Amino acid sequence: MRKYIIISLFAGCLIILFFTLTSMVKMFSSHLKEPSASVEMHSSYRLVLITLELDTPFWAKVEEGAKAAAEKYNVSLEVWGTYGTNRDDFLKNIEVAIASKVDGIIVQGLDTDEFKNLTKVKAASRGIPVITVANDVPMNESLRRTYVGSDHLVAGEIIARQLVSDMGFRGKVVLMVSDRQEYSQRSRLAGILNVLSPYEGIVTKIVAAGDSREEVAKATNQLLNDMPDADAFIAVSANHASSIIQEISKRMQVEKFFIYSFDDSPATLSLLQQGKIDALITQSPEAMGEESVSHMVKWLTGEQFPLNPDGYFTDIKVLRAGDTP
Repeated sequence: MRKYIIISLFAGCLIILFFTLTSMVKMFSSHLKEPSASVEMHSSYRLVLITLELDTPFWAKVEEGAKAAAEKYNVSLEVWGTYGTNRDDFLKNIEVAIASKVDGIIVQGLDTDEFKNLTKVKAASRGIPVITVANDVPMNESLRRTYVGSDHLVAGEIIARQLVSDMGFRGKVVLMVSDRQEYSQRSRLAGILNVLSPYEGIVTKIVAAGDSREEVAKATNQLLNDMPDADAFIAVSANHASSIIQEISKRMQVEKFFIYSFDDSPATLSLLQQGKIDALITQSPEAMGEESVSHMVKWLTGEQFPLNPDGYFTDIKVLRAGDTP
């Protein structure tokens, strides 16, 4: 009898030891699989990408890059936007995102008091990080965490150097801007003037051309009346280029002018291939989408803290007539 009791106790101890060892193995294995645990943690993050120009090829590429990064990091990403640059709906989308208590907002920067109030006061007070993409706003005015996109000051300098290379050291240059100059436009303009101002033989004229095609057409016609001997045009506001060329072509040969733009949309690429645009700046919208999501996730997980307040600049290059896109 005593023998059976000893055997039973021994068997019980073996069973207990087996389950103990099994639990320890499982625990150890779970530590070895940290990336899987990290992915599961990331899946609880809800991010939103908000743009003012949802229906453009540029922003379609930003969205594509952002979605690829969201899938990589296993985070939820919603894309909200407006059509036809409706600013009221755009700002309303930001308000809804803040009220929804999303984990992070990636947004096209808009250099207005209403936008800055939403990011600096409402989003910041709720602890929701904001990253601007493609278009920046000053950090001290918006409290955005960082910016991902082109260095627009450098872009302006690059296109101005290309103009000097093409035109030479003398000439009259028209810089077409919109009435509502965004921070990116002001940066481009500053870069252009940094390069052109030292040349005494180069005269620059800044023309505010509004935002609509009709306003740009009117401004271009008036400019051609006032300065018929203009040598070059730079569309500082990217969507002005095609309207400028259309109006010039109604009165004279477009080829006599040096014309530059900051947009590599299908329309401007076509004009470049036709030789009507001499050069334009190409950007990296997919990289902007990918990197903005990547930096947001790394900030949320504490892997990257703090984010660079000056921003993370994506590649830009000049594309000249005759180059292959």
